[in-house]
Amino acid sequence: MAKIGKSNSLGRIEEGTGKVRSVLIYGCGVMGRAVANTFCRAGIEVTAKVRDRGRTLGLEPGIKSVVTLPEIAPDLILEFVPEELSVKKRVFAEIESKYPGQKAVIATGTSGLDLEALSKDLKHPERFLGIHYFMPADISSVVEVMAGPSTTRELVDEVSALIILTGKRPIRLYKPVRGFLLNRLQHAILHEAYYLIENGVASIEDIDEGAKNLLGPRMCINGLIQQKDISGLRIHAEAQLSIVPDLHHNNVPNPMLQKMVARGEAGLDVGIGFYDWASSNVREIRRQVSAQLQRIMDEISRLDATERTKTHARPRTVGEVLNNDEQH
Repeated sequence: MAKIGKSNSLGRIEEGTGKVRSVLIYGCGVMGRAVANTFCRAGIEVTAKVRDRGRTLGLEPGIKSVVTLPEIAPDLILEFVPEELSVKKRVFAEIESKYPGQKAVIATGTSGLDLEALSKDLKHPERFLGIHYFMPADISSVVEVMAGPSTTRELVDEVSALIILTGKRPIRLYKPVRGFLLNRLQHAILHEAYYLIENGVASIEDIDEGAKNLLGPRMCINGLIQQKDISGLRIHAEAQLSIVPDLHHNNVPNPMLQKMVARGEAGLDVGIGFYDWASSNVREIRRQVSAQLQRIMDEISRLDATERTKTHARPRTVGEVLNNDEQH
């Protein structure tokens, strides 16, 4: 990991170590608690901003909980308040008002809101970015770090270095895009899957079987793009000519899904979604899923170290790919 010097944007970072001395998690629901714990376990000073002192269940013993913002600004403030633009902007205004002369970096934990809209009223938008964790946040190995409209590449890299210290793998996005990288890919797949279900082309079960037994395992080995190189781009390009025009391209959220949620069919927590969970133990299912995910990620790490295909291939830059025709 590249070392971070004392001239960086995060303020009080120890010379050469890349270690942040203090992080504040604003909002301690399920996601906020899990993220706070990952920082604490990495030896970073963590404060949790909670609504009341009783909301500390599940936090590591070393985490300090507060009801009001501390007097001295932490190096990084990461919010996990509800996914509403107005709520998040009120939090940002509160933070900037509390620390007018202190260079705290403000990060949003949003998964889908527009960073340009979120940063619009900030006094220091250059110190604002997105940090996107995936559930369960304490187990999932990937974290997306995305620049806001005014954020430098340097700050994205510095925060990514912090994420590495917590044992996670950062995905860096140097330009803001709604939904980050992985949610955009995921929603593109799901939008097509919902269309196929809605039109009776494939069953819910078969779509999940295909994802679990082919798409998922294959991506575990070679990712998304490298897999196509290995399979052969000529065949892939020819398939695109045939398939892509017939995909369900539109900019309308799937009506079947929207109606399900409107009816209260919102998934495991309420007992029904695409599956009937009526007789299920919600907590036990989530525990099993987390444990199974941990086993898979442990195996992927083992493969990384020992058996995964050693391609020795260098990823080309976007510029190299886009400019290939002009160069030749």
